[in-house]
Amino acid sequence: MIPVKTIEWVGDAHGCARLIDQTLLPNEVRYLDVTDVATMWEAIKMLRVRGAPAIGVAAAFGMHIALRSAPSQSHAEFMTAVHEAKHYLDSSRPTAVNLFWATERITKLAANASSSSVQEIKASILREAQLVLDEDVAMCRAMGEFGATFIKDGDAWLTHCNAGALATAGVGTATAAFYVAQEQGRSFRVFADETRPLLQGARLTAWELQQAGVPVTVITDNMAATVMAQGKINGVIVGTDRLCANGDFANKIGTLGVAILAKEFGIPFYVAAPSSSIDLSLSNGSLIPIEERKAEEVSNGFGRRTAPEGVDIYNPAFDVTPHRYLTAIITERGVVRAPFEIGLREMLKT
Repeated sequence: MIPVKTIEWVGDAHGCARLIDQTLLPNEVRYLDVTDVATMWEAIKMLRVRGAPAIGVAAAFGMHIALRSAPSQSHAEFMTAVHEAKHYLDSSRPTAVNLFWATERITKLAANASSSSVQEIKASILREAQLVLDEDVAMCRAMGEFGATFIKDGDAWLTHCNAGALATAGVGTATAAFYVAQEQGRSFRVFADETRPLLQGARLTAWELQQAGVPVTVITDNMAATVMAQGKINGVIVGTDRLCANGDFANKIGTLGVAILAKEFGIPFYVAAPSSSIDLSLSNGSLIPIEERKAEEVSNGFGRRTAPEGVDIYNPAFDVTPHRYLTAIITERGVVRAPFEIGLREMLKT
């Protein structure tokens, strides 16, 4: 069971993308109806919708919203609007490859439909955006089926940030394994890293797991080593915003530290990566652009200053975990083990 529908399309072509405003969780569940592309851009930028798969779905709907009233006199004129919409939405956040994957998918659809009328292309864009959502739901479920095989009765698993239902249109990527294992009757516990500075683990992962009846314990990020040393953790599973050809991947800041700790304590470490998050054009993680967010997220977290005025702040939103720390990659098409570059390319061929 998942607690909320993170994003959906409501109504006909003139309707809206409805998404849960995740900046208000866990204290308030409020939905935002997005009817213009500027609001969608702001929702992605400000983390009202977040998580690489959910961002991809939002971007696909954002393309439809941007283009439904675009000029319809000629295909060439319409394609100018398509490229402008893509460029605008792509500028919202730099790291999650699903964003660019979704806008490129819509752009290619429009470009390849030059024999159709612009009105027909517009209709097909909304259908394609809905297909992006439907595919994400199916991908999440499939990853959950593969991931659940690693979870045993009595286990305790650690996850970092939120790669859950709130980060996708379905049951999540990393947390999909928890939901499927729960359905299959297994008893286990999840430790959720708080995930500073924005507390996505405490605010989002703990909330959605609690709503679904999965036992969850919140720990601060700097408690992970102690919990592992005490033998409380049987496995770690996280999500990713971009995974490279060699298996290096970007995830929320702090993931690298968790991976290093897991290796030190001999704990299996998995990343759940839908094919839409795999970027074979990047050979390794040093090539992933890392978003740096505003200093106030650290110095004034949730409205209260916790650092001296004028002190320098460094706030990268993601870090890159080298593939050597990975036990395996869980995808919707199966589990990929080292050598990852060969396994990923073979998997994506099928």
